[in-house]
Amino acid sequence: MKKKLLIFLVLVLIFVGFIAVRYFIMDSQNAAGRLKIISSPSAGVFIDNVAVGKTPWENQFKVGEYMVKLIPEGDATATASWQGKVKVNKNALSYINRELGGTDLSSAGEIFTVSKMDRKPTTPDAGEIYVETDPNGAIVYLDNDEKGVAPLILSDVIKGDHELSVFMPGFFRRTQKVNVDTGYRVSASFKLAIDQAQQKPSSAEATAGKPEASPSAALSKKKVTIGETPLGFLRVREDAAITASESARVKPGQTFDLLEEKGTWYKIEYEAGKQGWVSSEFSKKSE
Repeated sequence: MKKKLLIFLVLVLIFVGFIAVRYFIMDSQNAAGRLKIISSPSAGVFIDNVAVGKTPWENQFKVGEYMVKLIPEGDATATASWQGKVKVNKNALSYINRELGGTDLSSAGEIFTVSKMDRKPTTPDAGEIYVETDPNGAIVYLDNDEKGVAPLILSDVIKGDHELSVFMPGFFRRTQKVNVDTGYRVSASFKLAIDQAQQKPSSAEATAGKPEASPSAALSKKKVTIGETPLGFLRVREDAAITASESARVKPGQTFDLLEEKGTWYKIEYEAGKQGWVSSEFSKKSE
């Protein structure tokens, strides 16, 4: 009797083990997420070199990494195509948005993916956001609050909807709404488009056909007026770079003498004997 009971228990254990393994394997094989793609202008969508439709496009995919290619349709022959890799995670949405310009420099967009955090959040009802930009070094804002320079991890972000924004002088700002869930990471990859209006002519082009003049004389009559900003103030930095340390803060409407120009930055004297640089995105040069 004991022998029969032992055999029965062994058979039950084998059966339970078989069901568990089969469920795990099938669950892994069937694990899927969603991939959503939009673009401007409309473009044909290719997943791993297979045509699947045109933007706007959304579908379910098995968990994994895919090569996505967008080729503009119709008369947009001058528009650059785009391709890149994107990860699809279990029960999560991966999102691609592209603005296809005539060249890579004038194209912009973002890729958002959601995945489980590697660690437990230290703050209840919080997740995190990882931000990277192309080019590197853009300033990252969360809900209009400057957080640092990309690449950057924003930890302990409270669950809910937030506004994520990145900016680099000489490029157009990118802003997107993101939803953060408890224990999840939102990975955001931004591609910035160059702002041609912010690009300065070379010194040779600027002086061609003109009599020479000293830089100080050319700038002595020019002023810089601080414009409105999302933060209600503009940071004055020690050097003409977003990574430079903050020297002071100036307010919208204030006007200063223009001492020097460097790329998309203006050098001003914000206090007697104290000088620094402000971004031309939020300031205006005038005579």
